[in-house]
Amino acid sequence: EEIRFEQDPFPLYPGEQLYGKVSPLQVVAPLTALKLRAIRDIELNKVSYKAGDEWLFFGPDTYSPRIEVQVVEIVRATVIGPNQAIRLRAKKEMTDRCGSHRQTGEEWIIKEEGAFIPDVNEEIVKSESAVILTDKKALQLRATRTFTDAYNVERKAGEEWLVTVKNAEKHIADVYESVVGEVNITVLNSRQYAVVLDPVDVNTKKQQLGTRLLIKGPHSFFLQPGERLEAGIQDVQVLDSEEALLLRAREGFTDTTQERLPGDRWMIYGPADYVPPVEVEIVEKRRAIPLDENEGIYVRDMKTGRVRAVTSEVYMLTSYEELWDKELPPIVEDLLQTDADQSSGIKHAVSSGPRVKSRVVTYRIPHNSAVQIYDYKSKVARVTFGPDLIMLGPDEQFTVLNLSGNTPKTPKVLNVLALLLGPRFSTDVVIVETSDHARLSLKLSYNWFFDIDKKNQQQAALLFSVPDFIGDFCKAIASRVRGAVASQTFDHFHKYSADLIRKAVFGADEAGNIRNRFLFKSNNLIITNIDIQSVEPVDQRTRDALQKSVQLAIEITTKSQEATARHEAERREQEAKGRLERQKIDDESEAEKSRKHLLSLQ
Repeated sequence: EEIRFEQDPFPLYPGEQLYGKVSPLQVVAPLTALKLRAIRDIELNKVSYKAGDEWLFFGPDTYSPRIEVQVVEIVRATVIGPNQAIRLRAKKEMTDRCGSHRQTGEEWIIKEEGAFIPDVNEEIVKSESAVILTDKKALQLRATRTFTDAYNVERKAGEEWLVTVKNAEKHIADVYESVVGEVNITVLNSRQYAVVLDPVDVNTKKQQLGTRLLIKGPHSFFLQPGERLEAGIQDVQVLDSEEALLLRAREGFTDTTQERLPGDRWMIYGPADYVPPVEVEIVEKRRAIPLDENEGIYVRDMKTGRVRAVTSEVYMLTSYEELWDKELPPIVEDLLQTDADQSSGIKHAVSSGPRVKSRVVTYRIPHNSAVQIYDYKSKVARVTFGPDLIMLGPDEQFTVLNLSGNTPKTPKVLNVLALLLGPRFSTDVVIVETSDHARLSLKLSYNWFFDIDKKNQQQAALLFSVPDFIGDFCKAIASRVRGAVASQTFDHFHKYSADLIRKAVFGADEAGNIRNRFLFKSNNLIITNIDIQSVEPVDQRTRDALQKSVQLAIEITTKSQEATARHEAERREQEAKGRLERQKIDDESEAEKSRKHLLSLQ
């Protein structure tokens, strides 16, 4: 084969044939090149090429083809604009156009602006864009291997660092640099501060692990890789005259003129502003607690464990004091939230929201009632009468009464703190049986009160000696009533039930008169009256028979009254007729007399 260029016309000799058509020469445009490959050994322009070698033919020019050379492709130039770069990779061991020796797979960056046509042994990996750095933005990088960066600083594999506007206005990541992200500047005003954990030393550029650095405003800085803020940007602690800060030393140091040991606690009182050093921890911000005469708090000394109640002052906790929560039994918590009436069981809301356990427990005692409080430390009980406001000490608890309720009485229905002194009434149902075995259900109502000298604590203590006084006196009275009714017949009891029951409960004096009160000496409870509200037979047949008997008696009485009325009506009718006849006779007699007188005159 041969390629013929411009010449005189020629004939084809026998055995020759034209391959293809007459074609124009290929023109290589500017910013392009032809990628050529030698298909056999050849020497061009004093350069020897082996079969398989590749090289570029740059434009603008006209390419004259050769039978030993094959055109592989057209390579177009890549334009590198401002703030751009391209990353190249070597396909095989080579020397680039800058004279640098490259290993197979090695990558490097081309930052020069303009058109760039990669060599046959180079390939473009990707295009890189520069990151513009400002006063408020920095770039965090990580080294993928040990190398020297563009600023002639040796970087170790895995090391991270910041590139700021002080280093350059823009930065294009090198092939051994990995962009972690952009870091914004941290700005502190004059009323702010920040604590940096694991700070980087300015001189050695090494990170000091486990240390803390305080930075006060006004200041602006970039967080170095590995650094972090302890609690973000914090405001300066501003205290008024009623506030204070509780501080604790993290480590030993000298505070102005006083030496602090690790774990020491102290207070900083206002008005002031305060920025804690790195050796100091702010435990909490405290405020003075204003307390009225009827308010208080429980305060516990952390050194001795002693708990006391503080009332009627404006109190600020000291450095070794804390608020103590007073726990109460759940039943007492419920009773403090609602006030229960003993007789009806109706609950009235007296408070809203849960109780603040550090506040002194207060209870308003209702009028004509008593509350017992027991001090477990001194083992002494005291009784307070209402109306009054009581405040529990740290070691005091309420005495809760479990009273019987409902009708008939059921134990442990009502739980109360305040014992009502009366006069009150209670209703109970008692089942009795007469001597002729008639079972009756009596509904009785009792009036009662406590006869107590409020100035005598010994008598007052008797009030709470019987936990369920209602159930106690109801059982005692029911026992007496049953014993009295058991010796009586049904008819006799039915006629004299009120006197029998009152005499059974109250008893009689020497003259046989029924007394008017029944005293329980255990707690000075006095029963003053018994009202029989209803008497009903328990047996249904007895109840039906009694009802028939009553109906029969009513019918007999009704018929008797009807007969009496009828007899009286008949008697009155006969009398009226008699008077009418008599009047008629009198009138006729008078008429005859008048007629006789008239005849005599004639």
